[in-house]
Amino acid sequence: MSKIIAVTNQKGGVGKTTTSINLAACVAAAGKRVLVVDADPQGNASSGLGFKPQKDTPTVYEVIAGEVEPEKAIVATQEPSLFLLPSDIRLAGAEIELASIDDREQIFASALQPLRSKYDFIFIDCPPSLGLITINTLCAADSVLIPIQCEYYALEGVSALMGTIQKVQKINRSLSIEGIVLTMLDARTNLGIQVAKEVRRFFKTRVYTTAIPRNVRLGEAPSHGLPIHLYDQRSLGAQSYEQLAAEFLKANS
Repeated sequence: MSKIIAVTNQKGGVGKTTTSINLAACVAAAGKRVLVVDADPQGNASSGLGFKPQKDTPTVYEVIAGEVEPEKAIVATQEPSLFLLPSDIRLAGAEIELASIDDREQIFASALQPLRSKYDFIFIDCPPSLGLITINTLCAADSVLIPIQCEYYALEGVSALMGTIQKVQKINRSLSIEGIVLTMLDARTNLGIQVAKEVRRFFKTRVYTTAIPRNVRLGEAPSHGLPIHLYDQRSLGAQSYEQLAAEFLKANS
């Protein structure tokens, strides 16, 4: 059975999709079979892995609507052991459609259940909100990974996210905190160092030792549809995500 990890933070621009793509890709490169589920209507994880759904391409929307078997919507990526369940703007309508369905919080869990035996890890890239899609992903997940940027107001909104997680734990009792990833760290600034200290003080041992730095190559990689270790393996961004993957795998060994 695979472990499902929801990568989430309702605050946008914190490196959530960057972490979903690159952590998953580095875990796959380490020999694991990995699936990325793009649960964000913006579809950035899909394009960041080199895939742009067309009108007739099945996506996660068709899967949760019960129109397509999940296996038929999954596509390969340029990392051999990494696969993608893509998304696009069609998923935006799901918030409204799910609202009228019984057991609406469990739609994602039901859709992903047939895939659990086929992968070692399933990473869900969540939308930057605490709406019904995010609630669904948390109900489907075994754990939550939270990227937090090393900038002013870094902890803003995190208490709301933690409150949502606690509420979901009443439905999904197995849901736990996988870890906190510090992102966009500029170690040359006092602010970055202070924020990192504050996050570590707040979350203690839940924070990964590896922090992801600000890195130009990390910003360039999605436009080429490649995870960072395939785009520029020698870059600081690639080295950091490889270290994070090693830390993640050690915790899940």
